[in-house]
Amino acid sequence: MIKTVDQPSSGVSIGAWVEQAAERMAAQGLYFGHGTANGVDEACWMVSHVLGLAPDFPDAVFEQPLTQSAKGDLDTLCRARIESRKPLAYLTGQAWFAGLAFEVSEAALVPRSPMAEVIINNALPWFDFHSAKRVLDVGTGSGAIAAAMAHHWPMTEVDAVDISPEALALAERNIRRLGLGSRVHLHLSDVYEAVSQKRFDVILANPPYVPEAAMQTLPEEYRHEPSLGLVAGPNGLDVAIRLVQEAPAHLEPGGVLICEVGEAAEAFDRWALAQRLEIVWLEFEQGGDGVFLITEAVLSRHFPAPK
Repeated sequence: MIKTVDQPSSGVSIGAWVEQAAERMAAQGLYFGHGTANGVDEACWMVSHVLGLAPDFPDAVFEQPLTQSAKGDLDTLCRARIESRKPLAYLTGQAWFAGLAFEVSEAALVPRSPMAEVIINNALPWFDFHSAKRVLDVGTGSGAIAAAMAHHWPMTEVDAVDISPEALALAERNIRRLGLGSRVHLHLSDVYEAVSQKRFDVILANPPYVPEAAMQTLPEEYRHEPSLGLVAGPNGLDVAIRLVQEAPAHLEPGGVLICEVGEAAEAFDRWALAQRLEIVWLEFEQGGDGVFLITEAVLSRHFPAPK
């Protein structure tokens, strides 16, 4: 319950403010794709941040009146979102992933992968996370996937790599704050280089996958994110193909690679078909696509690890 004692009311309910804010953002042509799918969800995120509510606050909250102070703070945040075109997470400094709160900054992409559903639900073909002991997160960014894996699967040891020192500094703060430092190990690395002597039961990867020419056509919100985490060569597949081809040297027998390629899914599917590579595209109840799974057995047949 929001405390309003001795605070002047603005005469506007939380629900009415959410509707008005969503209309203002829609009128300005904002893009929603960094943790929300529409203006109403984005406005609710603003409410949860300013009023200190859980992101899934109950519907009854919408009936409560806003104080003048809270309305002023919400109006300021909404105006900043419209004028800057920055993802809301960068304005609040926080994003939620797999039920956990993460510090975010422009040093790394805003965490938003549908892999959160994979980690929480353990709904995978041919693999059970209960059997995972060692996990690798490639392109960890803010550390969200690595931290979520360690949090939800406490039997695992997680190595997390990124090519950006700034992103790793952010990830380190998140890992330390969540109390996972003893089981999540961060490495400055270009894909597998820093973990070349290790093998894993699961490799999770959310690499860059935007084609170079497409970068300028993306909504402005994306251009506030580091291009290092977005762009991957002429067709967007430079890093994903390397991840696949080098994976057999880093997977234990029976292991799996799970990789997100987003809008490059069609191009990756064509490449995999040309290689006669058997991959499985995962489906998500909560929305999202462009994530494939491939087993160690298939990978080792196609790209045998050097002796």
